[in-house]
Amino acid sequence: MKNYVIYVDSACDITPDILNEWGVKTCSLSLMFSGSDKEYSDYEIPANEFYNRMREGAIPKTSAANMGKFKEAFEAELKAGNNIFYLGFTSGLSATYTFACQAAEELMQEYPDSKIMTVDSLCASAGYGLLLYFMVELKAGGASMEELYAFAEDKKLKITHWFTVEDLKYLKAGGRISPTTALVGTVLGIKPIMKVDDEGRLISVTKVRGRKASLEALAERYGEYAVTPNEGTVFISHGDCLDDANYLAKLIKDGYGVDVKIITNVGPVIGSHSGPGTMALFFVAKQR
Repeated sequence: MKNYVIYVDSACDITPDILNEWGVKTCSLSLMFSGSDKEYSDYEIPANEFYNRMREGAIPKTSAANMGKFKEAFEAELKAGNNIFYLGFTSGLSATYTFACQAAEELMQEYPDSKIMTVDSLCASAGYGLLLYFMVELKAGGASMEELYAFAEDKKLKITHWFTVEDLKYLKAGGRISPTTALVGTVLGIKPIMKVDDEGRLISVTKVRGRKASLEALAERYGEYAVTPNEGTVFISHGDCLDDANYLAKLIKDGYGVDVKIITNVGPVIGSHSGPGTMALFFVAKQR
């Protein structure tokens, strides 16, 4: 039986060091700032530098990882004698998964003795990273590609994503909320509580007033929806607001006795659409 590698893209918001430790390969999405022709990979620009530029008014524009990038990366593995299991960024927010599938289809014709399996995670940021974490554990335990596929399809809609943002203007710019809602919300200090739905898209669920209340609302969702609140695996991602991420982790610890497994930055590509101050909580629920 051929060895296989797990491939993801950078929208999982797991750092390159950790991905390397897990033995996971990655293709990167990219971004550019308005008025500049320099393209950055998702990992190329440090998160604090990226968010500071946004705070100063820079406007980033993101791009999916294209078919050519995936084909080059995948082909290198096939030539090395490896099969590939690709877990992709939700198709509800990006064309990246579609491009990966197109590359896989072409390569399967060129390398008929090799195998590439793909799964649309319908997850984003460290929710995508959390699903990946479980799959890395399975592979380490000897699971086959087919077993990973079955697990991912069964588990992905149980990976729940709850998040809030500090500044509504980024959601307005992305068309997630209306200009009127953004204006009124900013004046009144309203913070949206949002989640990723079963199609992998962002939806607004409710609103609270004030930053602290929004973080507490995320912790409450954990207690309400987690399958096993007292022993769950929890990831947090944040838009350059580590103190708030640590506060949320403390709420989870104090309320349910669970240590957050990973706290990571919302990477520049996803952060381009949510902005500095984004806070997101990910865990396993019975359903989203």
